[in-house]
Amino acid sequence: MDILLIGGLWLDGSAWGRVASELEALGHRPVPLTLPGQGDGSVTATLDDQVAAVLAAVDAAPGKPMVVGHSAACTLAWLAADQRPERLAKLALVGGFPQADGQPYADFFEVREGVMPFPGWGPFEGPDAADLDDEARRELAAAAIPVPSGVVNGVVRLRDERRFDVPVVVVCPEFTPAQAREWIDAGDVPELARAKHVDLADIDSGHWPMVTRPAQLARILAGAADTA
Repeated sequence: MDILLIGGLWLDGSAWGRVASELEALGHRPVPLTLPGQGDGSVTATLDDQVAAVLAAVDAAPGKPMVVGHSAACTLAWLAADQRPERLAKLALVGGFPQADGQPYADFFEVREGVMPFPGWGPFEGPDAADLDDEARRELAAAAIPVPSGVVNGVVRLRDERRFDVPVVVVCPEFTPAQAREWIDAGDVPELARAKHVDLADIDSGHWPMVTRPAQLARILAGAADTA
């Protein structure tokens, strides 16, 4: 199965390198995506541009792919389900949840000179970054790509309720499956509260398991694809 891999803020497709190698060994075809504004040199890209790039990858897949979104890009995966519900086999949401209709995509940190740069490790101290050693932190920070304001301040628009029919697995890194279930059941994640098929998978990592637990993450994703 084609497995489309979408990194979160500041990441390009290279972030998935080790996960992609493991997925290939497990019999799948990984497709890491480099999004407009996150690796192509554009500083004027918009959320619509990123959605279009994801949809193009979905449409290019020979069969029904599984779309994997990490962190903020969980919303991009969800937007793909909204616009191509009949074309997706499954969604995997790693370390994040989809924004609701009318919400900004990812206005989490300060925008300066038209982009949102990586804010440093201060906001991520604790479970998010606990498994990153000094070298991994340096490498991630050095590779971080400032994300255009047109992306992070873009407004999420959801239209097709068939998105709730697409099976979802939430991969839980810095939070537990029990916490995720509590948030969903309480209505704190309204989109997933309405989804008809939501599974939860635990992974012992921080917020960037593609860096610290690539083999384990690949096994989880391959297992999800195998049951799609």
